[in-house]
Amino acid sequence: MTSAANDLPGRRILVIEDESMVMMLLQDMLEDIGCVIADSASRLEEAIGKAKSLAFDVAILDVNLNGERTFPIAEVLAERGVPFVFATGYGVTNLPAGFSGRPVLQKPFQQQELERVLRAALA
Repeated sequence: MTSAANDLPGRRILVIEDESMVMMLLQDMLEDIGCVIADSASRLEEAIGKAKSLAFDVAILDVNLNGERTFPIAEVLAERGVPFVFATGYGVTNLPAGFSGRPVLQKPFQQQELERVLRAALA
């Protein structure tokens, strides 16, 4: 059971991911559940700029972006009050203490898990 506050259709998503196959998978899954891709980025500086300036409902952040951690992007989003989830294949133990309560999308993932973490971020 979901409330109107965390229904996913129509939600605008910023996707930060450096692996093209994972990016395509995320885009397909998000479109399947009715979300709109607000934008995407695969480089840290580009992602920080988009996190600062774009309007979107929630972001998906790959923790490791071309060898760089995306925690500076998470800090920008937290300052703006924009919900986000981390996507990682490494588990939650690598997250800084300040972000330990954030929803995590564990790679590899299924569409149901993607929906669950997005709803958790929007709750």
